Amino acid sequence: MKRTDRRIPEFKNEDQEREFWAKHSLLDYFDTGSFRRTAFPNLKPSLKSISIRVPSDVLAEFKTIANKKDAPYQSLAKVYLARQIALDRGCLRRFPGKKVNRRALPPKSAPTEAGAQRQ
Repeated sequence: MKRTDRRIPEFKNEDQEREFWAKHSLLDYFDTGSFRRTAFPNLKPSLKSISIRVPSDVLAEFKTIANKKDAPYQSLAKVYLARQIALDRGCLRRFPGKKVNRRALPPKSAPTEAGAQRQ
């Protein structure tokens, strides 16, 4: 590999920088030999253990689904929780991969059939 000692130029704006990096490789601008191994002994794990009481039939069904997906059930639970949080925040479309015809959906304030029957 050809080693070059180059300095990254100063850019006036992001467009110049974007154009520069589109034409050049980052590998030409730094030396991997100068890297040093380091340790971070005081880092705390970003995961927190919790306990949730779940009916045994729900847990059994969840484990069956996880088994079909060839995934650990606790990992699948984290994915399901994260997806629901994203849905509640409005960050995720309800039907990924499908275009939803919003005109076909009832307005949020419209009463449901069950609500209409009670009146």
